Amino acid sequence: MLLRMSTLLLRTLREDPADAEVPSHRLLLRAGYIRRAAPGGYTWLPLGKLVLDRISEVVRSEMAAIGGQEVHFPALLPAEPYRTSGRWAEYGDDIFTLADRKGAEHLLAPTHEEMAALLVKDVFTSYRDFPATLFQLQTKFRDEARPRAGLLRGREFLMKDAYSFDLDEAGLQAAYDRHRDAYRRIFDRLGLDYTVVHAMSGAMGGSASEEFLAATPVGEDTFVGCAVCDYAANTEAVTTRAPAAGDPEAYPDAEVHDTPETPTIAGLVELANARRLAGRGDWTAADTLKNIVLSVRRPDADEVELLVIGVPGDREVDLKRVGAALHPATVTVFEEWAGHPELVRGYLGPQILDKLGLRYLVDPRVAPGTAWLTGANEPGRHATGVVSGRDFTPDGTIEAADVRPGDPCPACEAGALTIRRGIEIGHIFQLGRRFTDAFAVDVLGAEGKPVRPTMGCYGIGVSRAVAAVAEQHHDDRGLVWPAAVAPCDVHVVAAGKGPQLEAAIDLGTRLSAAGLRVLVDDRSGVSAGVKFTDAELIGVPRTVVVGRRLADGYVELRDRATGERAELPLDGLVRRIVDEVSVTHRV
Repeated sequence: MLLRMSTLLLRTLREDPADAEVPSHRLLLRAGYIRRAAPGGYTWLPLGKLVLDRISEVVRSEMAAIGGQEVHFPALLPAEPYRTSGRWAEYGDDIFTLADRKGAEHLLAPTHEEMAALLVKDVFTSYRDFPATLFQLQTKFRDEARPRAGLLRGREFLMKDAYSFDLDEAGLQAAYDRHRDAYRRIFDRLGLDYTVVHAMSGAMGGSASEEFLAATPVGEDTFVGCAVCDYAANTEAVTTRAPAAGDPEAYPDAEVHDTPETPTIAGLVELANARRLAGRGDWTAADTLKNIVLSVRRPDADEVELLVIGVPGDREVDLKRVGAALHPATVTVFEEWAGHPELVRGYLGPQILDKLGLRYLVDPRVAPGTAWLTGANEPGRHATGVVSGRDFTPDGTIEAADVRPGDPCPACEAGALTIRRGIEIGHIFQLGRRFTDAFAVDVLGAEGKPVRPTMGCYGIGVSRAVAAVAEQHHDDRGLVWPAAVAPCDVHVVAAGKGPQLEAAIDLGTRLSAAGLRVLVDDRSGVSAGVKFTDAELIGVPRTVVVGRRLADGYVELRDRATGERAELPLDGLVRRIVDEVSVTHRV
């Protein structure tokens, strides 16, 4: 393949676009890989489409290697299967919906579990058809409220999704393990630094779930790790080690105190120590019980439920963690205090919540037999010695408190958690029989009785992977593509006119004939400095500069990643570069 910049659909930009928020967005726009078409939607220009296709082929090859069969489902789907599975309501405003001319409701596919289950129901009849893995590369749609960061959070994106079908749990586990290994090979080939973390299943449902996160400071996902035991998890999935339960009757009765003008934890702790409440002068925020009121709306309910969450006062409630725990319900902070005078803002305690009929969930640290300084449900008053299991009984526990660096590892006793940010590039699920149950997918078993298959689901954000690679592979001059995903293998730059331009075109033609992907900057009237700047911005792994030493039979070879330069004889250069490319990974 030979691309000539004089005719290529390409426009590089000298300045950063005003709306570009993260390095990948900024550089992909500046280097002419994508152009914004709409909020959350991008047009792929030729260089960008080449990168997207190379990543797609890496994905395809590894899926085929584990026995995946490629299919292609429609992007425009009828509503009824999603109503049957319950996900029409679960997705809520996150999906694009529309009606056809006859009034039938449809959606633009966010994912295709329903279609995969119905296809197997339609085609497979016997246990002999299993196991099976179907996969596709398909455009998906989500009605993001705030599309941002270019390809990292869009409304339209390319995904690889795969669906495994097995007859028992052992088969599902084997399929899950195969996909997990395949994902490692894919992301290794793409040159990504990633971490596999425990995750929540969300709208997919099911049991086991893991995310593949590409580490970057601009990532929207936070995840934790433990250096001692290699535990890693999305912060939404981190569990808290609860203290041992104590004897709720081992404490003196709760005591109410006047604590005027202390609606905040900091003010309460200061006053408690100044007045030595309950005979103590060593109160900390961790000794207080903070009670947060949330509004919870379930997809199939018209009414909003009030939920109170109790966490130690030195912690904040993380709404992302709450949302993950209560999915598919949507959760917002309660604001209608005027309409609920029974809830005393800033002085709310758990002692009356059962009488009010409000559900109360607590952090695992609020274990039975623990005593707290908390609100007394009267303006300007708090209570000490309020004991879980005696003065209040929670309806359950919830992982709602924020996770912090240094928190104890939930998987071992020795480690402390560190926190990093990352981009979700892959997610794998053991779905079980949620979707085969929804559509009554049964086949004839080996013993002549119906058997219901179990499913796994495995996704990779292919277009997002382009941005993830760009986030991890760039410098202050531009993109630095790994060889396996670069749009071209070689960028040939003519640093002058006449013989240099002719030699550059001839070299590009010979490199292309040898099987390489070649970009030749054959633009006339463009200075060598601009050409070099564009070459660094575009980020092809190696650049050949045909310049001042052409008359001596030499050209310059530049390595984009290392910055190394070498003057080499033109004779034999094609074979040298072909040999270099052959030892790097090429699809």
